[in-house]
Amino acid sequence: MGNCWSCFKVPPQPIPVDQSSTSEIKEDTMELRRLFSSYPCTKGSLTSVRAQANKKSPSLNINSLNTIGSENCRLTTSNVNASSDNKQNKESDDDKINALFNQYKEPNEDIILADGIERLCDDLQLSPDDFKVLVLAWKLDAEQMCQFTRKEFVNGLKTMHVDSISSIQKRLCEIVQELSVNGDLFKDLYRFTFRFGLDVASGQRILPIDMAIVLWKLVFTIREPPLLFKWLSFLDSHHVRGIPRDTWNMFLNFAEVIGNDLGSYDDAEAWPSLFDDFVEYENDQMNQNITKDDIIKNSIKNNY
Repeated sequence: MGNCWSCFKVPPQPIPVDQSSTSEIKEDTMELRRLFSSYPCTKGSLTSVRAQANKKSPSLNINSLNTIGSENCRLTTSNVNASSDNKQNKESDDDKINALFNQYKEPNEDIILADGIERLCDDLQLSPDDFKVLVLAWKLDAEQMCQFTRKEFVNGLKTMHVDSISSIQKRLCEIVQELSVNGDLFKDLYRFTFRFGLDVASGQRILPIDMAIVLWKLVFTIREPPLLFKWLSFLDSHHVRGIPRDTWNMFLNFAEVIGNDLGSYDDAEAWPSLFDDFVEYENDQMNQNITKDDIIKNSIKNNY
């Protein structure tokens, strides 16, 4: 036998009628009519019933229930609209940033190189060796000096919440102010600067001394340590070949701990040997200066 729907049809069975139940239903119906006889409602209209229900039972307000349902509908619609607006705004911001990138990228490459960075700096009214350009590279998390990839540029500007030249200018000023008072933030910039100065393409791991000196001067445009000039003079006069990452990173701690008082330096601590050489050199210079002063003083005294 095939599976057809007619096979599963069962003729309806007659429902027995209980006469006592019928009489009870009639009595209940008459009682309900007496209860609602005072309600001035017309057939087909719920307005009067709703009003009476609200009056009799304030805690169960039908209008309120309808309002709540409407509010939920409006909230749901509002959330959908907000989500749609946010998506459109995000796409609009991405379009603006990508259009800005396209103004400075190379004609045949999807990257901003030296010429494009120079034009970007001109529009930002900055010199290419300005501290704010270093800050911008840091916020873009640029992998290498003198170039910005599209990914770095777009993601960096989105992180900064900017999408135009004027907004970049304003945000850079704000970041510089933050760096001047936030030591942890400055430390992050300082450590980035070492990586930024390396020639990644050649696998460079040690910063050439001439580049290190330039970058030390640049990054310490703010928060300059008292002994910076002496340190750079020492490096220049002693023909140091390069600066490893550990030496670069530890110089910030060294400058903060020692300050300008080299007498507090403890060579038993785990400082790089270059710091030992620097302190020894400075102490020798100081002793020589004292000896010269003493000679001059003694000479003046003997003349009298």
